[in-house]
Order: sequence, then C-alpha cells, then structure tokens
Amino acid sequence: MSPTDRIAEFVDAVAAAFADGTLLKLKCGGYHGHEPELKSVEARKVAIKAGERLSFVFRYKTRDITKNLTLDEAAAFLVEGLATNWRSARLETAVFDLQFERQGDKLRLKRTEVAGRDAPPADHDRAKNRPLAATNKPWLHALGLTGKDGAVRNDAQDKFRQINKMVEIFAPLIQALHAENPRILDMGAGKGYLDFALYDYLSSLGQSTEVIGVELRDKLVSDGNANAAASGFSGLRFETGSILDYDASGADAVIALHACDTATDDAIYQGIKAGARLIAVAPCCHKQIRRQMEAGSPDQKLDFLLRHGTFMEKQAEMVTDGLRALILEASGYRTKVFEFVSDAHTPKNNLIVAQKGGGGSRQGALDRIAAVKTLFGIEKHYLEGLLDSGPQD
Repeated sequence: MSPTDRIAEFVDAVAAAFADGTLLKLKCGGYHGHEPELKSVEARKVAIKAGERLSFVFRYKTRDITKNLTLDEAAAFLVEGLATNWRSARLETAVFDLQFERQGDKLRLKRTEVAGRDAPPADHDRAKNRPLAATNKPWLHALGLTGKDGAVRNDAQDKFRQINKMVEIFAPLIQALHAENPRILDMGAGKGYLDFALYDYLSSLGQSTEVIGVELRDKLVSDGNANAAASGFSGLRFETGSILDYDASGADAVIALHACDTATDDAIYQGIKAGARLIAVAPCCHKQIRRQMEAGSPDQKLDFLLRHGTFMEKQAEMVTDGLRALILEASGYRTKVFEFVSDAHTPKNNLIVAQKGGGGSRQGALDRIAAVKTLFGIEKHYLEGLLDSGPQD
C-alpha cells in the first residue's frame, strides 16, 4: 500500500466515524511544520447552528485556537498535514482506535479493536466542567492569571486548565474525608495557585477548610498572605519552612505539586508520619533513582531499554513513582497513579493519590519493592531511608 493510500485510509476512517457518530477524539502530534510554537491538534465532533463540524483545537505554547471545520475541510487538512507536517495521528472511536505514524517515507497504520465505549453527544455548547467558573476574582488577577478585564490571559490558559483540573480532582477527595474542618497542607506551595482555587471552591460549597501553603521563599509567603487577606480567605495562610522540617502534625491531607526529585518524597514522608488520610503528589524530576539505575546492575534483560538515554529517563520516572506507590501501600495506603491533565499542558502530568486504609498486605508490598529494586539494580529508594530513620505515628 502506498503512502497516499495509507493517508486516505486514515482520513476515510475519520469520515466514517464522523458520519456514524462513533468518533471520540482525533489527535495529531509530532508537528514539524513552519509554526514553531504549535504543539498538537485535537478534534471532536460538535453540533453548531451551521451544522455538524469537527472542532479542531490548535494547541500552541501559550494559547489555544479553535476552528470548526466541515468534514471536507477537515479531510483536506489531514491529507496535507499527514503527508508533510504531522508525524503521528490517532483516531479514537467507540469501536476501534487507529494509529497513524510516519517515519521518513515510511507510513504505518495500526488498528486496535475496543469495546464498551460510548460516543459523547456532539454538543458544542455543553458546560465545561470547570470549578472556577467565575474569572473576575481578585486573587486570580493578583496571581497573574487574569487581566484587568477579568478574562484569563492567553499565556495563562494552560495554568488555568491545570488548576481547574486539580480542583476537580482534589475537592471530592477532601469532601470524602468527612472532616468538619479538614487541615490541608500544600508542601512547596509556590505562589499558591491550587491553595487559592481549592479554598475558594470548597468555601463556595459551604465547606469549612484550613489550607496552609508551606513555602521556603519569604517573598512568596508574604505575597500569599497579603492576597489571602485581601480576598477574605480567613482559613488560608502561608508559612515559611522547608518541606522536611515543617511540623505536619494534625494534617488531614498533604499535597505537593511538582516538588523536585526527592522533595516529593519529603512530602510523602510528612504525610505518612502525620497519619494524613490523604496524600497526593504530582512528582517532578526523578534523579535519585535514575542515578542508581545507571550506576547499579539492572537485569540484563532490560539492556535493550536502559542503554538508550531517553528510555532510561522514562523508565526511571515510572520506576520511581511505582516504588513510591508501593511504599505508600506498605505504609497502609491504597494508591492509584494517573495522568491528571493532558501532556500538551505539562509533561509532568502524573498524580499519585494515596488514601489511608485498605492498602493490602504490608509484607506483599515489601516483597514487591525488594523485587523491583533487584530487577533495576536499585540499592534504596530515598523515601525508604526517611521512613527507616524517623518515627511514624
């Protein structure tokens, strides 16, 4: 089959899924055209006054642009783009996935049958699931997310999406604690984007909450407290301190977003030590385990992966976070790891959520930890060292 035929087959599949209502999502990646800030394009079917369209969202580095195309316009875009500008594309439907890949002059299509999916309604005006529906709040402007007109700034769209998604995830978890006034610690809070958003949203639901942002930089702490006072957020405050040295006693939830390398482990340790019922971290950087994998003696069966730097990096991330989840399970937590936002918005998009109780067999988790360390030539995870050296409540 010629390259032209493969592109035509992909475009025909898009057209058929559009016509029969089974199209879920279309995404093009690996862009190498003349627009340097364009990262990816995603599309879904919508219904507008002019008729049914494919709504394409062009994701740039600092902004998103939406274009509603007819099926013919979309087909022309795909035919040209897949031949020149996009190295990959993926069509997801209610019955199958179709992956397109181009390497030089070689084009490949891979179809995977699926079951149990329902196609979403093509409703262009459906309400977005955004907890921060109102954008005219002073704290949003103080944090640089909105302009004087109250609209979200173009260069803050990704950040605003991330914050909304985090509140969407965290609010139900906090409410599930069934605490009258839950104490939430945000370790390495920075400017406190999540702290303000979560406090604001929970307050709007009538939930009394104590949110404390722990941050090492004095200027960010003073700015955060001034902003909280100006917003009338009496239960939100910022305190100066390092993650590991802070007294986390009494915390119901411990959160850390993008704390670099072992700072994530410091936050997890603080949560375990405090007996927090919820620990949630979005890790950033994974240097500690990668150094051990590079210096150690991993199983030779893994050489086909670990000898490549890019695979080593990705594998180190997965092993680091997989061990974190197992260590939490050994400490009495049930865990799940998932992507909390598209990698189009941030490459560090994994979230580890641990809820106290029901973690399974402690010895079983310890045995799995030992097996993983042996497999990858790891001597010790940094978090293990913290737990070994400090008392746990």
